[in-house]
Amino acid sequence: MSVFQRVLSLGPRSRGLHEVTSEVAAVVGESPVDSGMCNVFLQHTSASLCINENADPTARGDLEAFLDRLVPENEPYFRHTHEGPDDMPSHIKNVLTETSLAIPVVDGRMALGTWQGIYLWEHRDRATGRRLVVSVW
Repeated sequence: MSVFQRVLSLGPRSRGLHEVTSEVAAVVGESPVDSGMCNVFLQHTSASLCINENADPTARGDLEAFLDRLVPENEPYFRHTHEGPDDMPSHIKNVLTETSLAIPVVDGRMALGTWQGIYLWEHRDRATGRRLVVSVW
């Protein structure tokens, strides 16, 4: 079995959920795979990936608010804070969410549902660019 693979370099983004469906779909469309799987892997420990509602932005806002309440900044027991108050919380949020997604490919396209989109969930206030490894087989 051969694997078609591309590394996507994304520019810096603000904290929050940023849709990357079209970028991943372009790689799937470039691949020769008609029926198979697509894996999206994030090469970072202070952001994550998710598949979520892509129609109503309030769903993304609610998710962000919930995770921020679950993992607040400036907790006195955090020791890993040399890059700022969002440093350790961003790593915890990464562990609680996903860094890799598996999406079926049907008829040469990702088989996402009508209201599903792929999101980079940036957990840092001042993040650098991010890299996604997209593999299709």
